[in-house]
Amino acid sequence: MYSLKFGKGSVDIDIPEENLLGVLRSREVPSAATEEEAIRKALANPIESPPVSEKVKAGDKVCIVVCDLTRVWQHPSLYLPILVDEVKKGGVRDEDIFFLVATGTHRSHTPEEHKILLGEKLYGHYKVFDNESRTARMTDFGKTSYGTPVRLNKMAADADHVILTGGIVYHFMSGWGGGRKSVLPGIAAYETVMANHALALNPPPGNGRNWVCRGGNVEGNLIHLDMVEAAAKLAPSFLLNVVMNAEGKIGWAVAGDWQKAHEAGRNLVDSIDAVTIPQLADLVVASACGYPKDINFYQTTKTLFNAQDAARPGGAIVILSSCVEGYGNEEVQMMLQKFKNSQEREVELRREFTIAKYVGYCAGVAAEQFDFHLVTDMDAGLLEGTGIKVSRTLDDALGKIYSAHGRALKTWLMVQGANTLPKLVS
Repeated sequence: MYSLKFGKGSVDIDIPEENLLGVLRSREVPSAATEEEAIRKALANPIESPPVSEKVKAGDKVCIVVCDLTRVWQHPSLYLPILVDEVKKGGVRDEDIFFLVATGTHRSHTPEEHKILLGEKLYGHYKVFDNESRTARMTDFGKTSYGTPVRLNKMAADADHVILTGGIVYHFMSGWGGGRKSVLPGIAAYETVMANHALALNPPPGNGRNWVCRGGNVEGNLIHLDMVEAAAKLAPSFLLNVVMNAEGKIGWAVAGDWQKAHEAGRNLVDSIDAVTIPQLADLVVASACGYPKDINFYQTTKTLFNAQDAARPGGAIVILSSCVEGYGNEEVQMMLQKFKNSQEREVELRREFTIAKYVGYCAGVAAEQFDFHLVTDMDAGLLEGTGIKVSRTLDDALGKIYSAHGRALKTWLMVQGANTLPKLVS
């Protein structure tokens, strides 16, 4: 008997031993005693780079790129003051340091939101700006080899040093977050972001998703490679990225060369959350990790992306997610409800690409390629016609699956579906 988190409670499941391939979960890796210790240790031991205090000098203009409010879980107000102290050790004056919020194509922030990002120690003492992707305040860097026009924020381009900050987690399109994503999409022009994200789809219209652009993969990942080329044109001077532990605190950090440090961070995330599997399953049962990670369907798709990497084509997937707030995103809901199939959704996505639309598109693809069941408190009517089968209990969902596929189903059980990434090895 195993217990799976669901909302603020849990659900038990009993899979016959002869059918259970295994239980997939993240590893317990020792983390720093405190968040501050993780940051200071990384800054004191930069990867393939001198310390940031030795890279800057008096008179230099320093641009520190910081996450937007949607990624405040990285705790920037904790690590930014420590980073600024290190920059100032190099002789840089307060007035020569400014923050640029990597909003990408998101909206601008209010002063109160800037204060949340920078924290009490920094806010009001340093200038802070939002990237405004649709304005003309961009510098043209030409094109990448993938044809993406590289236009980046002029304030960053004019600075003597650009320092990237952020957090590293799996990203369902670019492989991992952090690193080069602070530049593209973070401080890029709208057309730059759209051209890059369009690489998530195969070039000929009608050919759907480009599957190399997926979580935990950078090999041949066109979105990642395009981002790296764009960031290289800006040539960031330094990087500080954090990795969160199971308690949602900064457990580890990496600093130094913007590419090599990010690579080390990716390897660190893999050492915690990647699980190799020898075969794909007939059935994958995955928990979205309970509240708040299963608060809505939009958040739940993180679990879906992980779970489908463990299921054979045509196999069954059961996601346990309360979704008490429904879809949680209007564009995801529109993509699934308004359009009848992936072909129609792809046309809309190519017309105007957004991350949320792509999430809705991918959920629709999953419903077509797998027998996709959702155990949820969400109104079943909201998912009618999407291909996603809704059940109120796990027993009900399993009953439907066993009726359709038989009971002798080789099964992977994912107790931390939102975090754990299965990787198939031959």
